[in-house]
Amino acid sequence: MQVLRVAVDIHRCRLLGLTGSAALAAGGAAAGALPVRDVPAPHSAAAGLGLAATYFGLVMLSAAWALLGRTLRGPVPPSPRDLLLTLALWAAPLLLTPPLFSRDVYSYLAQGAMAEAGIDVYTHGPSRLGGPTAAEVAPVWRHTPTPYGPVFLGSAAVMAGWARADVATGVLGLRLVALLGVALMALCLPALARRCGADPRTAVWLGGLNPLVLLHLVGGAHNDAVMLGLLGAGLVAALGGRPAAGAVLVTLAALVKAPAALGLPAVVLLRARRQSGRLPLLRAVLATGATAAATTVAATAVAGTGYGWTTALDTPVSPGNWSLTSTLGRLTGAGLRRLGSGLAEFAVPAWHLAGLAATALAVLVVWKRHHRHRPVYAVGLSLGAVAVLGPAIRPWYVLWGVFLIAAAAPRGSVRPVRAAALLSGLLALVVMPSGFPPDHNQLLIAVGGSTLGVLALWCAYRVAARAADRAPRPEALPPAAPRPMDPPPQSDRPTGDPRRPLGSTA
Repeated sequence: MQVLRVAVDIHRCRLLGLTGSAALAAGGAAAGALPVRDVPAPHSAAAGLGLAATYFGLVMLSAAWALLGRTLRGPVPPSPRDLLLTLALWAAPLLLTPPLFSRDVYSYLAQGAMAEAGIDVYTHGPSRLGGPTAAEVAPVWRHTPTPYGPVFLGSAAVMAGWARADVATGVLGLRLVALLGVALMALCLPALARRCGADPRTAVWLGGLNPLVLLHLVGGAHNDAVMLGLLGAGLVAALGGRPAAGAVLVTLAALVKAPAALGLPAVVLLRARRQSGRLPLLRAVLATGATAAATTVAATAVAGTGYGWTTALDTPVSPGNWSLTSTLGRLTGAGLRRLGSGLAEFAVPAWHLAGLAATALAVLVVWKRHHRHRPVYAVGLSLGAVAVLGPAIRPWYVLWGVFLIAAAAPRGSVRPVRAAALLSGLLALVVMPSGFPPDHNQLLIAVGGSTLGVLALWCAYRVAARAADRAPRPEALPPAAPRPMDPPPQSDRPTGDPRRPLGSTA
């Protein structure tokens, strides 16, 4: 049986991805994380169609991303500029749709309104604010203080003041903030890749066009976009010989979300390379530490939120979190309860402590192995370990590591890139567009929408394959007309007996 191969180019991938993104936006209008007053009945026709359209779009977008990855190995791979334009095209339909796959943006808006009103967000949850904005926050987080730093809370307060209690306007403002973060990420990726000796095309494809970026950083408007954008900009500056600017930007990223502080050791090492003297590493540590401390004091003073975030980092984990250590803790606790043991309540905390210990060990091993030649890659692997082994995980947390692994993985190192791509593709499908766990009927509708997407892809492939099969093949073309034989080469030897030596006489 002959296997038909269909040519894949960036134009077909763009169209397929745009179709998926548009379906996501349309489905999100009925099945996304809507304001409570606009949420349709769970089993209404509108909710069912919206959910099916969302998962149809998910399959289309993921397939377009995977096919675009194939073009990187083709004879004419797209340039980083082509890939960045594709990212802008795919992101456009998601800008005006309701939040997707999470209600966290409502928490951001409520926390910003609290900061603007002078309420301590590190002591009280959004319920202290009250009003329509707090009513949109998921119940599990209404009484929970925020762990976010002053840089993000300052921007959220600006957007909350601009919205003036209008939830839709506030969500749009925070999505624009996240979009600026995504744009900064995308612009940093080619520069990081070139300075780290990686492939810029692969970096933009995996770190920028990743479905998790589109679904959660653009669609969900998560503040991880701002954190990663500032972190990437700081590492670009440090690699470019500006370690002071790098330390400032990485510190600002950590003042959005604390894990970005793992970028500071890379700034120290890059600064030490450029310093002379007997103790360049010590001097680099002191200089970077002083810059980070000054940046923290200045940013906190401008935001006016205080330093409560340092004690709010232990914000409780949601009970149903499916991180590795939380899942193992619940399973262990269930087993202990069946045995009648009184230790069941300690199972989850014990596994969380084990996960933190494993994270610390993994980070030490990574830095010992890569700190000399690939500090940026070490940051990416460390952030990946924090996301995977930490007490809480969300699909977009994986982007912490994927972003820098995409930009700094050694050329020819296929395994980490493939693992990051596979994990991203799988996690794109695991969260419902409403941000809540599905019931049985919703799960069936999601599977049905995904199946419809797969069938549509198969039909499109068959149509393209038949068209390619009907096209004339090179071997079926008529042979070219024979060219006249070239005249025999003329010898520089004079005519006469070829055996007679030159210059001889008869």
